[in-house]
Amino acid sequence: MFAKDWLAAPHEKIRFDVKLVMILAIVAFLLIFNVFPMCYLIFRAFVNESGFTLDAFKRIFTYPLNWNALYNTLVTAGLSMVFGVMIAFPLAWLVGRTDLYGRKFFRTLFVMTYMVPPYVGAMAWLRLLNPRVGTLNVWLSDLFNLSGNPFDIYSIGGLVWVLTTFYYPFAFITISRAMEKMDPSLEEASKVSGASPLKTVMTVTFPIMLPSIVAAALLVFVSAASCYGIPSIIGAPGRLDTVTTRIIDYVYVGSAEGLTDATTLAVALMAIANVVLYVSTCICGKRQYITVSGKSTRPSIVELGKWRLPMTIAVGLFAIVVVVIPFATVAMTSFTKNLGKPLSLANFTTHYWHILFTRKGILDTATNSLIAASVAATAGIVIACVMAWLLTRTKAKGRHIPDFLITVGSGTPSVVIALALIMTMSGRFGINIYNTLTIMIIAYMIKYLLMGMRTVVSAMSQIHPSLEEAALISGAQWHRSFKDITLPLIAPSVVAGWFLIFMPSFYELTMSTLLYSANTKTIGYELFTYQTYHSQQTASAIATGILLMVIMVNWLLNKLTKGQFSI
Repeated sequence: MFAKDWLAAPHEKIRFDVKLVMILAIVAFLLIFNVFPMCYLIFRAFVNESGFTLDAFKRIFTYPLNWNALYNTLVTAGLSMVFGVMIAFPLAWLVGRTDLYGRKFFRTLFVMTYMVPPYVGAMAWLRLLNPRVGTLNVWLSDLFNLSGNPFDIYSIGGLVWVLTTFYYPFAFITISRAMEKMDPSLEEASKVSGASPLKTVMTVTFPIMLPSIVAAALLVFVSAASCYGIPSIIGAPGRLDTVTTRIIDYVYVGSAEGLTDATTLAVALMAIANVVLYVSTCICGKRQYITVSGKSTRPSIVELGKWRLPMTIAVGLFAIVVVVIPFATVAMTSFTKNLGKPLSLANFTTHYWHILFTRKGILDTATNSLIAASVAATAGIVIACVMAWLLTRTKAKGRHIPDFLITVGSGTPSVVIALALIMTMSGRFGINIYNTLTIMIIAYMIKYLLMGMRTVVSAMSQIHPSLEEAALISGAQWHRSFKDITLPLIAPSVVAGWFLIFMPSFYELTMSTLLYSANTKTIGYELFTYQTYHSQQTASAIATGILLMVIMVNWLLNKLTKGQFSI
């Protein structure tokens, strides 16, 4: 007995050490490339050669332009949050909990906008709602015999519309996943008591979903507030600055004072994001509901009855307006010779698609994006699997520290992450990865790692530990148990998590705009420059190519996971 215990002790010690090493390695990575850069960014905003000072804050907020930018950011992000949740909640309920026709198709269609660059939406609506020559504006004006065009995309309303249509999927995904895990017993009890489906939704489903709705709303707010592509494409012509556009303007000034002002504005934006994150944590932490029981449950499907066809038509019309028309507009633009004329056989060309597949600059940027996104996704999903195992299968002390740091990094605005890395990873502190793909990969991991990690954690938490315990009792080591039992069971989620990191990294714009060099331009930045400075048709061809890639990824993901996961 003594010998047996003596032999077991070293084994337990090794297991503990392995867990500790994993935690320390992840924490070290996050401390070096996330926490330290953010702390230094804050330090630089308050301290200069003379010591502590608020001169930078006084300077930037004496400019009315910066106050207007802050106001525009809060208003557009706030309205996008409200409208995004108002759209996402009923859509998530109709698609996930009712017998709506074509539910799987609509789900894929709505989530697809998450997988496409938001600035592609700006390009599309720019073509549709231009105040003078917008296709939709001209059509509505002719149809109703109006004296002028009804919509102006270069306005607060236009900016809110585009932000909402491309960020509501964030809320849709979050709310949908929460609804899928609900224990249906409370809703069934409400139904048995004679409540109508609508009353059940408002009195049972909505209160239970409130923490997820709040989290989804604040995610939309932070994403919209830290967006750069949409405000730069739509806001610039209408002179609607936001905090992100002002930060990048200051960086492009190229002076020490410009960098200080950019840093100060970045700290202000980071403060807003952290307040939002704190509010989210407090509200969701105080309002917890048990929605997943110990046994396997499947949420009940509500029969819409006579409303089934009308609701399907309404959802279909929404999908046509928000998804189909914008994407079709971008695709048609890529085949148009003269943008001032409608697409026709005489005005049709494949010239811009030829440019897409032959121009070296575009191919090089696509290669850079492919490499950076693939490395970020692969490294990220490895960390995600380790974190999922640590959080769900161990009680190792400190395992929640990297989880917290990953969450904070994901909630930090992209422009703040990029600026902080520029200031700390340029050789000043012994690490010089500026102007390399490495700094972009790290930035992508910090921003998008949480998406992959939450997917894997959710999958692993649904696998009962008894399966792994049986393997351990049979003599298998923990890593063998993980490789042979756990990993095959969570493989679909691992694949899905990989793509959830890969896709936004592939087309990322905001961080790439600040971090690129002559040799590390990305496809997102290339698309943006073509749209802004060169050729809208070529930009549309690139955007349509990305859209086709998303569709192919969705098909591949569906095949690899045998239908268990898709976009």
